[in-house]
Amino acid sequence: MKRVILLATVAFVAMLVLAPMAMAQDTTMMMESSMMESSMMEDSMMVEDSMMMEETSGQMSDDDLPTSGGPAILLPAAALLVGSGILTYAILRRR
Repeated sequence: MKRVILLATVAFVAMLVLAPMAMAQDTTMMMESSMMESSMMEDSMMVEDSMMMEETSGQMSDDDLPTSGGPAILLPAAALLVGSGILTYAILRRR
């Protein structure tokens, strides 16, 4: 039983760490692909790449941050909540 609790805790922490990053990366990649399709010249693409590197290096930009979380995170959060409730009920019922 201790192994199950430990496994559930590790899975929960891993999801808390990895899920927001995956959602944000997916949104960012979609925006980058639409930006690259609109540019025609290689020089402008090189300038955009260097500008993106500058933005990620810690400099402030005037653009808004890409959306992350929101409705896309509701299903995994609900699944974790229900799963943890079922696990808690099963543990308490055995005592």
